[in-house]
Amino acid sequence: MPQISQLMDTFFSQVFWMLVFFGLTFIIVGRGMVPRVMGTMTDRNTRIADDLAAAQAARTAAEAEQDAWAETEAAQRARAHELVVAAKHNAAVATQTRLSETSKRLEAQSVEAEVRILAARHAALDDFEAVAADVTQDIAQRVAGLTVSAEDARNAVKGSFAHG
Repeated sequence: MPQISQLMDTFFSQVFWMLVFFGLTFIIVGRGMVPRVMGTMTDRNTRIADDLAAAQAARTAAEAEQDAWAETEAAQRARAHELVVAAKHNAAVATQTRLSETSKRLEAQSVEAEVRILAARHAALDDFEAVAADVTQDIAQRVAGLTVSAEDARNAVKGSFAHG
């Protein structure tokens, strides 16, 4: 078979060219492209690590800011609570003062009203005594035919109110 007999003649030539091809491929890929890819991957990994470190620093700063804000908020809430308590106290004092003033004013008005009622009552009783004295004179005149003076009739009516 002619192919087998040529095998030894072409074998070394093929092995030589295969070694040349793979050597050039190793030099081009192994010495040229792989270091660039590895450099790119190293740069990428470095950039990722730097970004992660910056993100962690930003997160730490944000947490510190949030804690400071929470403390400020708590202080402001406490101050607001103090202001509300003070306002309630001031309102209670003002209300108590107004109630006291109103109570005094109402008490004074009540006393004035009682004085007016007593005066009106005495005036009504005086008018009633005068009317009763007139009726007494008229009854004594009609029933008994007696003439009674206005003074005697008033004294009789007053005596009867004093006993009654």
